[in-house]
Amino acid sequence: MTDRIGAPGFDMSRRELVAATGGMTVLAGCMSRFDESETPSSEESQPAAETGDDEESSLPWTSSPEVVQVDEQGGSVTLRSVTARHAVHPLDSMGGPVELPKVWAFQADEGEPSVPGPILRTTEGNDIEVTLDNTGNVHPHTLHFHGVSKTWENDGVPTTTGIQVGPDEKHTYTIPANVPGTHLYHCHYQTHRHIDMGMYGIFRVDPKRYEPADKEYFFTVKDWDSRLNRQLAGEDVDYSPRNRNPDVFTINGKSLPRTLHPEDGSPIIVDHGDTVRLHIVNAGYMSHPMHTHNHRFRLVEKDGGQVPEAAQYDHDVTNIAPAERHTIEFTADADPGIYLLHCHKVNHAMNGRVYPGGMVTGIVYRDAMDTDVFADLMEYAGYEG
Repeated sequence: MTDRIGAPGFDMSRRELVAATGGMTVLAGCMSRFDESETPSSEESQPAAETGDDEESSLPWTSSPEVVQVDEQGGSVTLRSVTARHAVHPLDSMGGPVELPKVWAFQADEGEPSVPGPILRTTEGNDIEVTLDNTGNVHPHTLHFHGVSKTWENDGVPTTTGIQVGPDEKHTYTIPANVPGTHLYHCHYQTHRHIDMGMYGIFRVDPKRYEPADKEYFFTVKDWDSRLNRQLAGEDVDYSPRNRNPDVFTINGKSLPRTLHPEDGSPIIVDHGDTVRLHIVNAGYMSHPMHTHNHRFRLVEKDGGQVPEAAQYDHDVTNIAPAERHTIEFTADADPGIYLLHCHKVNHAMNGRVYPGGMVTGIVYRDAMDTDVFADLMEYAGYEG
């Protein structure tokens, strides 16, 4: 079972959002700047093989990540790598357009390819089987899952296990759900390149008798050097992982203002008094100090470990190193409005030379969604309310 959502977690539906915003009639026609050639056609929405000679215009566009409830579909899921285009922020507002002309996106079962990949969610004790389907691709791949204790042959590292999934091959990994918490999965073949091409996602193991918060969201932060994506799309640029120089910064694959788009982005939409739980995963190669405006939070989980209550304290910045996973909780008790959540390396909060942009999203109170300020943000994000 999959949930199609913009901000992965327990989120409102499009109908609820439109009702909350009064239909956003102020934004009628706000997409007039979006050239038709930028919108994927029905033919382009079909998966394309990972061939080296794909025309850019024939590649599908990525979608928003979905949550796959693996234990509701018999404990098994198939992941496939799909070569695609990725619109980080496709409009010409606030430093855009920002696009990656080629990524290697994960697709779950019959879903759509996405960057980050689908969120694989299960419950403690409900082990899962993940089949990596490399049909139609030209590069070997593997799957490596952080956090859980598994057998040697299921570790997903080709140099130490001798197992890799070659072109047109399939392989099934058995992944135990024996460490509750939020984890990372990614390709471990030529890791320095394949993660940077988009092959990563979240693996969530809910503890037994898990009690969800009022609002719960999954965030993956990522820094990109777009020269790699452009080089593999055929552009004549020099790139080496030794001189990596990130120029694109994303939350769930999007940069501000697209992060605030109600379907493609990840706004943290709350009602006053809500308990809010955020699972934040760093899939990049740099540390990111994530800061909340006007809300102090507690770190309750880290890398699949529960933080004892006696060690929890209120703060407003959590520095997340590469591959770390932090789960934070706070109460939406501020004056209802719009408040930022962003990386406090301020050059990471930019689109190129434009500030603000990049690794920034917002805590949005429902009471503030009918304001002119929010309407302007939605126009920048390209929302067709």
